[in-house]
Amino acid sequence: MQTLTVRHVTHYSYANPVDFQPHRLMLRPRDSHDLRLVNAELSIWPHGNVRWLHDVFGNSVAVVDFIEPSNELKIESVLTLERYGAGGLPFELEESARDYPFVYSSDDRTDLGRMLDCHYPDPTGELEAWAKGFVAARPTDTMALLTDINNGIHQGFTYQMRHEEGTQAPLETLRLGTGSCRDFALLLIEAVRALGFGARFVTGYLYDPALDGDDSAVVGAGATHAWADIYLPGAGWVEFDPTNGSIAADNLIRVAVTRDPSQAVPVAGGFTGLLGDYLGMTVDVSVRSHAEPLAA
Repeated sequence: MQTLTVRHVTHYSYANPVDFQPHRLMLRPRDSHDLRLVNAELSIWPHGNVRWLHDVFGNSVAVVDFIEPSNELKIESVLTLERYGAGGLPFELEESARDYPFVYSSDDRTDLGRMLDCHYPDPTGELEAWAKGFVAARPTDTMALLTDINNGIHQGFTYQMRHEEGTQAPLETLRLGTGSCRDFALLLIEAVRALGFGARFVTGYLYDPALDGDDSAVVGAGATHAWADIYLPGAGWVEFDPTNGSIAADNLIRVAVTRDPSQAVPVAGGFTGLLGDYLGMTVDVSVRSHAEPLAA
């Protein structure tokens, strides 16, 4: 078990006071058997009315209605949480799912719904062919197949942090050979969906032990991070991080899960002002470990 503190600060600057439209914040994780939220603080300037809701996926979302104009907007989230590891591989898959291909139960297929479907165009089957290239035989070991695809992205693509909004289409990432963590997560999701797996997008944070003096640095720390969940009967949702080539890693801090990356934006909203008022945005994320567990 690790006790971690996550600080996430988003700061917008404007040349003149502007009126802010309602903002939607996805910054607070849910308690689970592998993640315990000890404390959560949310500070917003200028002040606004905050209401909380659960979205269609059960994520915790804050909606902020601002009551005054300002020439800056600062949103600071500080989380204290305990992360419990999954115990590593191997996972206990149901006998029927240990070899690929397999068929989900009728109940699982109904509940997975659109998370079984590819969401992005693949008119010539290029992405599907790339994914099928990892299928060594039929049948083949399910976990070995998924591990190979996860490692294939980690080893075969170049990580490049992008500051532009949005996520690259999977075919673009495949053709460019580069992308951010969001791009790699989406590529993995669409690839395994093309093979018949249920998959979803995960956004959150990544703890880097190097920040606490460990030499084992990971890619994607110091910002929000993204990875994929793949549903496996018997094991449930299993976390695959193609950016780092890891599976069910203890350093992944889940905040929200969605069907598509466009539904998982940490801070979303607009403003009303003059052309040229917007001066820029900065985001600062830090994840630190506590030397000792917190008192119960």
